[in-house]
Amino acid sequence: MASGRSFKDIVLHPNTLTLFRVVTIPGIVILLLPQEPGKLFCFIAAVLFSLAAISDGLDGYYARSLGLVSNFGKFMDPLADKLLVMSTLTMLTWHQWIPGWIACVIVGRELAVTGLRGIAAEQGKVIAAEKLGKYKMGFQIGAIIPLLLHHKYYFTESFFLDFGQVGYWVLWIALVFTIWSGAEYFRNYSKVIRS
Repeated sequence: MASGRSFKDIVLHPNTLTLFRVVTIPGIVILLLPQEPGKLFCFIAAVLFSLAAISDGLDGYYARSLGLVSNFGKFMDPLADKLLVMSTLTMLTWHQWIPGWIACVIVGRELAVTGLRGIAAEQGKVIAAEKLGKYKMGFQIGAIIPLLLHHKYYFTESFFLDFGQVGYWVLWIALVFTIWSGAEYFRNYSKVIRS
């Protein structure tokens, strides 16, 4: 290439990985548009979401280790995460695979924290992400993937795994961490602004 950058450098660039996450969103939404999406569509949607989640971990790693931190990345990385989770939760709610109020709590927390970050940034303050936020994201991903798979998968005639039920119970854990980390974020915001 004329720029001297290899295909691998471009594909593994943090901003490319962030944009990949955004591009997967319409794919997941389209796959879940049918009134009763079959196993194949659900499986592909879960794979897309999983790849997007993996790219979230990779873009931060490459940005830090290769010194490729940028203003675009700082803005788009958390936005891409929130768009991915919120759009997927919207589709899960539309199919009534999860209660709407849980999706509202999760989405509301994400929007509130994003707003507080913006206010703090305008005042020249930075509120660091807490470990609770990472656990929250981990459990959200851990819930959404089996929720997307949704169907029962039979291994023998009598032994099966109901992915929808697995995801539903993990979602309750994600909800606890969502509320907990949100409250912790508000507390840290108050301390930073007062200081």
